[in-house]
Amino acid sequence: MTEIGLNLYPLRNCIATEEDFLSTAIRLREMGYTFLQYSGAAFDADRIARVSKESGMPVILTHVPADRIINETEQLMEDHAKFGCKNIGLGALGMKIIGDKDLCFSKLESLERAAEKMEKNGFSFFYHNHHHEFYQHDGQTVFDYMIENTPHINFTLDTYWAQFGGVSVADYVKRLKGRIGCVHLKDYCISAKADEDILEVLPQFAPVGDGTIDFKQLVPLMREAGTSYFIVEQDNAALAPDPFVPVERSVKYIKKEL
Repeated sequence: MTEIGLNLYPLRNCIATEEDFLSTAIRLREMGYTFLQYSGAAFDADRIARVSKESGMPVILTHVPADRIINETEQLMEDHAKFGCKNIGLGALGMKIIGDKDLCFSKLESLERAAEKMEKNGFSFFYHNHHHEFYQHDGQTVFDYMIENTPHINFTLDTYWAQFGGVSVADYVKRLKGRIGCVHLKDYCISAKADEDILEVLPQFAPVGDGTIDFKQLVPLMREAGTSYFIVEQDNAALAPDPFVPVERSVKYIKKEL
């Protein structure tokens, strides 16, 4: 694997201004990343276009609000065309929506209509999962409902959240063949925190290669399923003393091992 991208959300504290965004993009290119996903800061298509051009880092996917996707589909496509991005993404629907069956299915129908409109105009819509899409209504997970009932919706499959949701990541990669052009490589580890006499053990985000997810098995399966864009994401990198350190650790591992 040679082409690796980064979702900017882990560096959300480093892209607030155009100057910071540009210096961050250049630094990522020098690390070995070759493209970006834009999220974690205000969506300004002109600013994204300028930074992308000056840094030489194409933006191949975004995360934008659901309301814009549903109600401003045409304008959103025009905005993305400014920086040459054909993939429009949603970070997730909130649990209040997912947990309400009628509201959830209604919202998914609206997203499906927007996705179909995008497809007719040469764009693709990508839904990024967390764990709560594996919540069930009438014995079926919301994720499975989407697979079966929203054929124009593609998925940015997030490896950490799928594992956190209790499913086989490999099985879902195979099921989503042709619909996971983008994936989030996010590792999963178990951390422990001592509080007096209590040891709290919790799942935690980790740089790719530092956790328990078998990427050496998954990445070939993803390629077979049609994945074009492998995107690193580690949400909590933003909380590190230097958020670039875990981000660089991930790309070094991927280039060496995958």
